[in-house]
Parts: sequence; C-alpha cells; structure tokens
Amino acid sequence: MKTLIVTGGNKDYAFMQSYMDMQQFDYTIAADSGLHFFAAAQKAPDEALGDFDSADPAVVRRFREHAKTRFQQFRPEKDDTDTEIALRRALALGSSEIHILGGSGTRLDHLLATVHLLGLAMEQGVLCYLVDAHNRIRLIQEKTVLKKGLQYGAYISLIPLTTTVEGVTLTGFKYPLEGYRMDTFHSIGVSNEIVSDEAAIDLKAGILVLAETKD
Repeated sequence: MKTLIVTGGNKDYAFMQSYMDMQQFDYTIAADSGLHFFAAAQKAPDEALGDFDSADPAVVRRFREHAKTRFQQFRPEKDDTDTEIALRRALALGSSEIHILGGSGTRLDHLLATVHLLGLAMEQGVLCYLVDAHNRIRLIQEKTVLKKGLQYGAYISLIPLTTTVEGVTLTGFKYPLEGYRMDTFHSIGVSNEIVSDEAAIDLKAGILVLAETKD
C-alpha cells in the first residue's frame, strides 16, 4: 500500500496537489494542520490525527464530522510529534511505501526530527520519502542504484546519519569514492552529480541521508 502523510510545516499547496495527483496514493493521512491542505484541495483524507493545536478549529470540526475520514485527537502533552504518530500509523496499516509532504517548513527542529523518523520505516524495510518542491530525502543503509533519467533534481547529497559510515563507494558520479569512511563532521558528500545513465552508492556499515535536490 502506498501511503501519503501530509503535515503542516510547508504550505506549498500547488506543489503538494500536483505531487498527490501524480503519485496516486492508496491511503492518505493528515497530521495536525496538514488538514488545511485537504481543506484547500477540497479532498477528504482517509485519516486525520494529531493534537490539532496548530489547526483551525473550523477545519478540525469539518473533518471530525466527515464520514470518509477516520479521526483521532491526542493531548498536546505527548512524547511523539504528530508526524511520528502519523508515520507509526502508516506502518501499522502495512504500508509498503510512504511519502511525507509538508514536513520541511520553517521549524528546523521539526525538519531534523522528521529526517531521523525516516529510520522507523527503514527498520521495517519500508521505503519512506520526505518530499517538497526542491528536495526528496530518504535514508539508505545498503547498495542503492539511481537512474539519471528518474532523479528528482540535478544534485545528489550524501550525509552520514550515524557517526560514521564505512566503505562508501560511489560509481557513475562526477565525484567518485572508493571505500571511503564518511563521518558527521565533514561535508564531502554534498552536491554530487550523476554523470552516467546509472549511479551506484555502496556502503559497508552505517546509515546515509540521501538527498536529491534542485536549486
């Protein structure tokens, strides 16, 4: 099952609408003020959850009463962010692929936390993307092949999520590497480019943030 989670951090609704239409999701979840996107798009999510402390009460009432939408409200005093609750719900539903929109707004603390949350899906072998108009981000811990014709943007950045990532080998890139040890205090993996039809990222141990980015 291919699942969409919409959070309220980024309000580029035109992009979000086009992405949703293009991807054709099987199930949609609104997290907190992600409800505002569905209200603007005149669509009902399959599920809405969160504490809704940043959502318009009128919008919350509208979807609380909507027959199509499964509604869950939590206390604001909780350990998990609304995005984490939504991601755990998507995994519990058996999603095989998850896309998160609206997670890259002005709150850098939320952005960093959401990038780390992608690990929840990775632990279960589920592909999970954090996407906005300029970036598509996921975590990798094994060999990954990228096709130049399908890349999201012109630039590929690799940033260690774990303290070190061992044995990084890059082929088909403008800046190749062979058995390199990457660590979190250096930026060598930023702004690479694919120069072949396919490019491969291989690693022996650790986790990398893989960001496909546009200017």
